[in-house]
Amino acid sequence: MKNSEESGEQLAVHFIDVDYFKHINDTLGYQVGDSLLRGCASRLKQILREDLFIARMTSDEFLVLQRKVSSEQDVCSLAQQVIEQFRKPLMVDGYEIYTTVSIGISLYPQSSAATASELIEHADSAMHVIKEESRNDYKIFKQSLKEGFKERLKLETELHKAIKSGDFELHFQPQYELESQEIIGFEALCRWPHKEMGDISPDQFIPIAEKTGLILDIGDWVIYEACRLNKKWQDEDLPKVKVSVNLSARQFLQRHLVSRVSEILEETGLEPQYLELEITESMAMSNERYIIDTLHDFDELGVKVALDDFGTGYSSLKYLSQFPLSKIKIDRMFIQNQTKQNIAIVKTIIHLSHALNLKVIAEGVEKEGDLHFLLGEKCDQVQGFYFSKPMPESEIETFLNE
Repeated sequence: MKNSEESGEQLAVHFIDVDYFKHINDTLGYQVGDSLLRGCASRLKQILREDLFIARMTSDEFLVLQRKVSSEQDVCSLAQQVIEQFRKPLMVDGYEIYTTVSIGISLYPQSSAATASELIEHADSAMHVIKEESRNDYKIFKQSLKEGFKERLKLETELHKAIKSGDFELHFQPQYELESQEIIGFEALCRWPHKEMGDISPDQFIPIAEKTGLILDIGDWVIYEACRLNKKWQDEDLPKVKVSVNLSARQFLQRHLVSRVSEILEETGLEPQYLELEITESMAMSNERYIIDTLHDFDELGVKVALDDFGTGYSSLKYLSQFPLSKIKIDRMFIQNQTKQNIAIVKTIIHLSHALNLKVIAEGVEKEGDLHFLLGEKCDQVQGFYFSKPMPESEIETFLNE
C-alpha cells in the first residue's frame, strides 16, 4: 500500500471463497475436499500475470492482489474472468464436481482502508454479503456494506442467545384438499419474536443461521416441536393431519438426518405418516447419489418428502423420475403473478406431476380467482392467505375444532 500511495497507483484486493465447500467435505470427505482445493488453485493460476499476486488464505479462501488498476472496469473484468474459470466442472478423485466462487473486492484508496489488513477485511466483508445475496458473483466494498455487516454481526449474536433461551415459536399455515376444501395438514414456520427488536423476519435470520451453521440447531428444534405438537393435538382427539417442515440445505446434507428424524418420531410418539419434509430443487443439485439414498431411507421410514419451490430452480425432469417424492409444491410467484407464461408453467407442472403419480400443492393462493384457476387445472392441494395466514400454536385447537 505504501508503494502504491507513493506512485499514485490504485490497488484491488479480491477475496475469493469457494461456494458450498463445506457441503462437499461433509458428503464426499476431506480427501476429496483437499483435491478440490488444489483444482481451484490450478484454475486461479491460469489467470496469473505480472500485475497479479495469488495466495491461499484459509481453508477454501483465496486472495488475489491486483496492482496497477486503471479503472473499476479493470477490477470487474478480472472478477468476471475468475468466475468464468469455474464454469466447467472439476474432475476430482473420480467425481465430476461443479463449483462456483463468491468474490468480495476492495479498492485502494477508494475504500478508505488505512492498513493492508483493513483492506483485506473490507474485501472479506463484501464477499460475505455476496454469499448471502446470491453466490457465484462479485461485489465491490462500499462503506454502507460495512454498516450492514455490523448489523448482521449483531443479529448473529442475538441468534446465539435465542437458541440458548428458546425464544423461537412455530406458526402453522393450513393446507387444504382443493376439491373438498378439507384441511389435510399444516406447514410449520419458524418465527422469532425478539423482546427488544420486535418480530424478526425469517428472511433476515435464516440466511445468517445457514451461514453460521446455527440452522442445524434451529432445524432440529423445528422438527421436534412440530412432531410434539402434532402428537399433542392427536391426543386431544383433534383431527389427524400432517405437519410439513422445510429442511435447509445444510440440515439435509447431515449424514445422520434420517436417524435423527426417526429418534424424534420415537420420542414424540408421532407416526411417520403424519410428518412431511420439504426440500428445494437447489439441494438436489449438490450430491445426486446422496440425495437419492436419503430419500429412499425416508421412504422406508414412512416419512414423505415434497419438492418445494418447483419451477424456480433447475426444474430437471430427471429429479422427478429418479427421486422417491410424494408431492410437488408450485412456488407462489407463479400463482400470484398469472402472466400467460406463468399460467402455462403451472398447467405443465400439474399435468406432468399427475402423469408421474405425484400430488401437487400450490402455495400463495390469495384470491378467489386463484382458486378457480387451480380447480380447473385439477390441482390437488392449496395453501395461502385466502384460507388462513400462519397462526400460533395457541390458535390451532380452536381452528381444528371449528
